[in-house]
Amino acid sequence: MLNFALVGCGRIAKRHSELLGFNEINGARLTSVCDTVEEKSKKIGKQFNVPYYTDMNEMMQKEDIDVVSVLTESGNHAKHVINLAKYGKHIVVEKPMALTTDDVDDMIMACEKNRCRLFVVKQNRFNVPVIKLKEAVNNNRFGKLFMATVRVRWCRPQEYYDQASWRGTWAMDGGVLTNQASHHVDLLEWMMGKVDSVYAKGINALADIEAEDTAAVILKFRNGGIGVIEATTAIRPKDLEGSLSVLGEKGSVEIGGFAVNKMLHWSFPEQKDGDEEVMDEYSVNPPNVYGFGHQAYYEHVVDSILSNKQHMVDGLEGRKSIELISAIYESMETRKEVFLRFKPEKCKLGSRL
Repeated sequence: MLNFALVGCGRIAKRHSELLGFNEINGARLTSVCDTVEEKSKKIGKQFNVPYYTDMNEMMQKEDIDVVSVLTESGNHAKHVINLAKYGKHIVVEKPMALTTDDVDDMIMACEKNRCRLFVVKQNRFNVPVIKLKEAVNNNRFGKLFMATVRVRWCRPQEYYDQASWRGTWAMDGGVLTNQASHHVDLLEWMMGKVDSVYAKGINALADIEAEDTAAVILKFRNGGIGVIEATTAIRPKDLEGSLSVLGEKGSVEIGGFAVNKMLHWSFPEQKDGDEEVMDEYSVNPPNVYGFGHQAYYEHVVDSILSNKQHMVDGLEGRKSIELISAIYESMETRKEVFLRFKPEKCKLGSRL
């Protein structure tokens, strides 16, 4: 049994605490929580009858902890992971794992130095239709992949951004691409492979924030294919879509729903056993945009630790989407195509000037 602690008791902590606190993850249990705002940590601590703290160092020193989940503000992920790594406990960090590649590299180094494993939350990789799509990609059912698209059409009214002063800021959050669409950006690259270049435009359609609430991106993949990212939090009055489509010379697949949760299209000219059941068997109906992936993700974390197996999204894997998003923001600022393996010059993400 692994003892989990939470650092950060904000919006996303509800999902993490319920999974661990209600014993929905075999081999895992919630044993303590921490937030600098005592009211937040106390609420979750009392709900699950576990100790609550306002100082993460005090919690790490007093409690028997195997894994700590970092759920703080995006711009604080790096410093919190680096600080926690010194205790030698495994670390789960929510998306985005950091806001700059320099911070990501420091996080990876700190965990390697202290021999603790770093797990980056990418729960949508565990959605059942996404797993089926990845299986088709790995088995080369598409042949030549030539296009992939993600669409994030969600509703985040001004009240959402006003709930916390860090939301929508360059220093601590970024915009729709860094926050709401970061999982979808990850899925796009996971399916299509390495990106060569990006060209992007972003605007503030409705939100009064520093970063963008609406963006469109064109990507060129190393395999010769192209990709499109369409992302916005300006949909009204409610969430509409979180989708992914992949097109190849030998087939096409589209996953839709509001959380990349529903198989909408599965078409290959060469039929294989099970194809007729895919549309019915590989769709789920989650209650919200978080989907069901967090449960499968935590089960993967527990299995990886107890069995000493390689995990799906370590620091190096998580770094890919941060580099890609940084390149996208660089393109927005320079109004030019940006090639990967670049040094950011105009990108504002993570800037504390």
